[in-house]
Amino acid sequence: MPPGSRLGTKEKLRKLCGVSVGTFNEALRLLQARGLVTVKPGPGGGLFSAEQSPMVRLGNSFLALDARAGDVAEAVRIRDALDPLLIEDALWHASPADIAHLRRHVTAMEHAVTAADPVAFVQANWRLHAAIASISPNALLGSFYTHLLDVIESRTRTVLPAGDQPLGDYIAHRHVLHRDLVDALDRRDREEAMRLVQEHNTALGTVASPTAPLDPERPGRGCLTPGP
Repeated sequence: MPPGSRLGTKEKLRKLCGVSVGTFNEALRLLQARGLVTVKPGPGGGLFSAEQSPMVRLGNSFLALDARAGDVAEAVRIRDALDPLLIEDALWHASPADIAHLRRHVTAMEHAVTAADPVAFVQANWRLHAAIASISPNALLGSFYTHLLDVIESRTRTVLPAGDQPLGDYIAHRHVLHRDLVDALDRRDREEAMRLVQEHNTALGTVASPTAPLDPERPGRGCLTPGP
């Protein structure tokens, strides 16, 4: 159906599908979260088809974005280029208090994995990176990096699964990677920290429409891997 088309009332569609109220409401919740339908109240209201938001692929997840999605692809690209600089600064300047602060964000990521909440996980991920940036004595670098994170966060509507690997398994792996990165910073292990940053960072990709094919083996063809 073209965007804006009226699909019918909730009750009419539920009966058409032949499912229970609970099943229908759960399906509707997922469709709304993915930007596929909107619900309008009042006379003439009901369910309407919506134009799905563009997405950026980050490993085995999608960030569903608002209309200014191009900003996110560029912000991710620049963020990745700056990560090694900030890790270098953290290796030299992180205090025990800084490391303890980073571990609190890693713990928040762990809690999000346990709760199977990918949105909370990604938000905790961004807070961890902002905390690493705050360690740098280079105020301009830290401020610019934090602004990039704000751009990514403000444009992201939700996080959706992609590919064959379950999203829960994927964020669990990403939690371990970030945990190991903080451990490497604590040990002042530059070689291991840089290896983990290389594993962490995304390959350059582009914003793609929800229906566009995404090839994880060909960066620059509508995908970003492995992030976030």
